[in-house]
Amino acid sequence: MQKAKIYFGSTPVSKDEVESIKSPFNDKVVSIYPKCTKKDAIKALEIAKDAFKKSKDFTLSQRVEWVKDVAKKIKENKEEFALAITKEIGKPISFSRVEVDRCIETLELTVQAAIELSGETINTDATPSGKKSIAFYKRVPVGVVVAITPFNFPLNLAAHKLAPALIAGNSVVFKPTPEAPYTGYLLAKTFIESKYALLNMLSVVYGDVEVGRALIESDIPRKISFTGSVAVGKDIAKRAGIKKISLELGGNAATFIDRSANLDYAASRCAVGAFVNSGQVCISLQRIYVHQDIYDEFAKKLAKDTSKLKVGDPYEEDTFMGPLINEDAAIRAQKWVESAIKEGAKAILPVKRDGKYFYPTILVDVREDMNIVCEEVFAPIVSLVKVKSYEEAIKKMNSSPYGLQFSIFSNDLDVVKRFIDDAQAGGVVVNDIPTLRFDIQPYGGVKLSGIGREGPKFAIKDFTEIKSVVIL
Repeated sequence: MQKAKIYFGSTPVSKDEVESIKSPFNDKVVSIYPKCTKKDAIKALEIAKDAFKKSKDFTLSQRVEWVKDVAKKIKENKEEFALAITKEIGKPISFSRVEVDRCIETLELTVQAAIELSGETINTDATPSGKKSIAFYKRVPVGVVVAITPFNFPLNLAAHKLAPALIAGNSVVFKPTPEAPYTGYLLAKTFIESKYALLNMLSVVYGDVEVGRALIESDIPRKISFTGSVAVGKDIAKRAGIKKISLELGGNAATFIDRSANLDYAASRCAVGAFVNSGQVCISLQRIYVHQDIYDEFAKKLAKDTSKLKVGDPYEEDTFMGPLINEDAAIRAQKWVESAIKEGAKAILPVKRDGKYFYPTILVDVREDMNIVCEEVFAPIVSLVKVKSYEEAIKKMNSSPYGLQFSIFSNDLDVVKRFIDDAQAGGVVVNDIPTLRFDIQPYGGVKLSGIGREGPKFAIKDFTEIKSVVIL
């Protein structure tokens, strides 16, 4: 049994009243965590506030050693972290190991980014109204940060918030996803128990609406960093008040398969992009716009490659797809597909649900007015839309209220260059799936997909403020 604890600063605390997490794979209780209240959230914030007041005594070198030590400890215990992920969210173990490796990379990139972070000198005599002086700006921590993370990448997405925030000199109150509390706890515990840990700079509380709103509405935090749904993101934006906010929200990722594309390669990659992590990825490939001249051929190749993907026991090394996070999600996916079929779409693979498992589903003859392409499905469902030209494809791709990541498969350089300029998205991928993300890059969206950018170099700037200095 995996038992999480609250951290009020560096002090671990247990409670008699607990919540339990059941494995999406076999319904066995795999972890328990303390049931937190609004009072617990406020207590954690007060501790973070006091800790930040003392943080000016800590040097960057101390914070660098801290994050480096956390990366080292995770390397030494990779399998423990991977198993925690698989137990709580049912992610296939091979992909859980990939997430652990990415978490380590994120921490190491954070160290590099923090060392390179700098200010700039300003020429105050550049204008007639100016005056010769010594002028510069420096970056300083914002203060208390609230970090709220999702279930689909419970380790790496937490690292993308905690490491940049802490290394920048902030104190943090961390609320991990209710679906994977122990994974979040395990990461926080590694930070807090490090021999380089800075006292009380990180707290951990658990919960959903009550705890989340208490953290967001308080006047103590200076920065809210949230990854999750659009609905919750909108609520945060309304309730937060005058604070810095970064929101990494939903997506409806799309790609265009041009006539010049390598169809074998495109189909094999699209099968991965649509169904990895059971489609529970903000940049999961949901819409594929295919030129009419190659539409039928591509659909056959995609169906063939998809049928090779193993769905099953997440503890088996060759399993590609495990269960969805809960049965409600699987039922919702089934309803999405049934609704689309009633509207005229066709499934080219058998539509199958078995409890929390929803098998990879490819829909053809999909129209733009169907909900299946308008909303984020967050499930292993991909829709193929036939288009007559690049112009039609990009128009339909951009018609979505989301704009996280888009991609194109094409060997026509002119089309690729146009796509880079035309795509209304935070990220563009050429000749691969929109699900591709390197942790070193800036990551975030436009429109309903969010505000701000993650990626260590870019997150650190979000977790700091500019202080301007003039010396006459």
